[in-house]
Amino acid sequence: MNDSDSHSRVLLVEGIDDMHVVIQLSKREKLPHNFCIIETGGIDKLLDAIIVEADVAERRVMGIVLDADERPNSRWQAVTDRLNELRREEHFDLPELPEQPKSTGTIINGTLRIGVWLMPDNQSSGELEDFVAEMIPRTDPLWPLSEQYIDEIPSNHRRFKSKKTIRAKVHAWLATREQPRPMGLAIGAEDLDISVTNAITFIEWLRELFKEEL
Repeated sequence: MNDSDSHSRVLLVEGIDDMHVVIQLSKREKLPHNFCIIETGGIDKLLDAIIVEADVAERRVMGIVLDADERPNSRWQAVTDRLNELRREEHFDLPELPEQPKSTGTIINGTLRIGVWLMPDNQSSGELEDFVAEMIPRTDPLWPLSEQYIDEIPSNHRRFKSKKTIRAKVHAWLATREQPRPMGLAIGAEDLDISVTNAITFIEWLRELFKEEL
């Protein structure tokens, strides 16, 4: 049996970086340690896990965090297609799903409480690194230099796709720290500012989704 099978509250995430960002944000904001994080290993496996994890007997709350990538509407549709499959099962009582995600994070109350967050902000295209980039202090003198470094790499020498430019800039900036760390640990070390709007909104979504009175 997977450890998550006996847990009533789970959060599905795509990868290790997502998991550690959630862990460190939760620690800094002292959120109750009352949910299990399942790192699924990519978007396709996360989408497949939605129905599987929802059908676990003990499940009461399920959160889903995934990247919007280039087409947020398509990603939202992929999630709601799976949730609509659940709605057709007799033992699930879920309300009609919204056509668009809420900017503050979506929470659907039914037999199973379900939350969905599209990185970075439920509206824009992007991914986890776009979310983290907003937490880099704008007074940090090395952030513009990190951006410049990536921008000035000749196109024929780039080993990343143009849509991954922010990712490259974030990791270039992380490499300038006195003790370079992955994104999650940089949050824990307070290298990143969690008082920005996106981080506050995400934390409040987590708090509301996993609140104790359920």
